[in-house]
Amino acid sequence: MLANLSPARCGHRIRRSAALVLLGLWVSVSAASAEPDAADSLAAPASAPAEAPVSALGDSTAAPAPERAQMNPPLKVGSRRVRLTGASRNVVRSGPGDSFAVVGVYKSGTEFHVLAKSGDWIGVRVSETETGWVHRSLCKEMDDMAGLEFKPNPKLFSRTGMFLVEGYAGGYAFDQKSNSLALGGRLGYYVFDRVIVEGGVSWTHIDRPAEIVESLFGLSLEAEQFHMMYYHFMATYELLPGRQMVPYLSAGVGTSILRGESEPSVNFGAGTTLYLSRRTGVRWEVRDYRFTSGPADARHTNDNIELTIGSLYLF
Repeated sequence: MLANLSPARCGHRIRRSAALVLLGLWVSVSAASAEPDAADSLAAPASAPAEAPVSALGDSTAAPAPERAQMNPPLKVGSRRVRLTGASRNVVRSGPGDSFAVVGVYKSGTEFHVLAKSGDWIGVRVSETETGWVHRSLCKEMDDMAGLEFKPNPKLFSRTGMFLVEGYAGGYAFDQKSNSLALGGRLGYYVFDRVIVEGGVSWTHIDRPAEIVESLFGLSLEAEQFHMMYYHFMATYELLPGRQMVPYLSAGVGTSILRGESEPSVNFGAGTTLYLSRRTGVRWEVRDYRFTSGPADARHTNDNIELTIGSLYLF
């Protein structure tokens, strides 16, 4: 068939056939190169959930998302620490001073977390439930302790270990029937913030009209006037310690000396102390002194009421 064609027409058909073959090859290559892109775009969403969640940090870094927070995380103490550098046995006390009780003895090299400072003493956490104080000469500060200085509230302080002296005046009713002036003084000591032990001495001048004497003993006697000294030792319990106005209750024993005789007595009292400052205050109270007096064959129990006001000083 090609033999019947002219050379010109034969060359034209060959060129057209070659062009068709080249076009078919180009279309095949284009389709093959496009299939991976489509596959990738379809597969990407399916594989994305399998990857670990990340959270972006800045522009170019990523880190795993944080785990869920615990419901009750443990209490973490500050990072400030001290290391014991003293002798092989270092004493840790319950408060910032040598007079406080010993919490424990620890060897050199032991480290503690720091809670506070008070002068030359450092408050540390000894265990999860216990704290203590160590002198700075026995340890090395491993971190900056600025801002940890302990500053107590000036309105909250302890009176334990303090003495008080009081002078007072008031009225005294002998057997609740005669009225006279009473003067006295006391010296006390704060055993605890609530408990005071006190001792004192008082004086009064008893003036008993004749009709009162007759009603008491059934006798016709002259009116009586005599001096009486009474000593007392008692314990006082403060109901609201640490406040400016402190009510209290007290009770004790003592001796009353009248007309040359000494009569043992008991006393009960209640009152209020108004502290004007850390060292000064005003106290008013009512007290009942109970004792028996009179001759052996005519003993009589007396309830003697004393109402006083006084000033006190703590030192």
